[in-house]
Amino acid sequence: MQSRNSGRRQIAPDVRLGQNVIIRDFVNLYGCEIGDNSRIGTFVEIQKGARIGRNCKIQSHTFICEGVTIDDGVFIGHNVTFINDRFPSAVRKDGQLQTDEDWVCIPTFIRSGASIGSSATILCGVTIGENALVGAGSIVTRDVPAGAIVAGNPARVLRAAPDPIKDKKGVII
Repeated sequence: MQSRNSGRRQIAPDVRLGQNVIIRDFVNLYGCEIGDNSRIGTFVEIQKGARIGRNCKIQSHTFICEGVTIDDGVFIGHNVTFINDRFPSAVRKDGQLQTDEDWVCIPTFIRSGASIGSSATILCGVTIGENALVGAGSIVTRDVPAGAIVAGNPARVLRAAPDPIKDKKGVII
């Protein structure tokens, strides 16, 4: 792998990288974990406490915030945004800037084999089920069942995803 940090790549010392991880330029990674063989595209930020599984592909311009867990074999399209705060605000009621103690990070889970289309927004507190597909531009406000195809604002179930195509050895192609 290339140098952890350069003028075009910022990877904090507390980032845990698996083997054969590919990280493109212009990324910002801190306090996160990225599993073996995963690929991180340009202009991606992954915050502290986020976890990316093995064999994942995170496309460019994506924001993965604290509290997001992405299981193995997940595809995240371009410009996907995750939200971790149900009631975001810059200041408290007294007008002072909020601190870490003034908000609650609400976790989000993306299960194995799921695919999230470009420009989708995933609100906090949801689980996107195994092998589910989220259509491009969707706003996900509630859980997505395993194997479902969802799209829209808010995202709604359209139908079940087709079974993956496998080769003669049973490997998904």
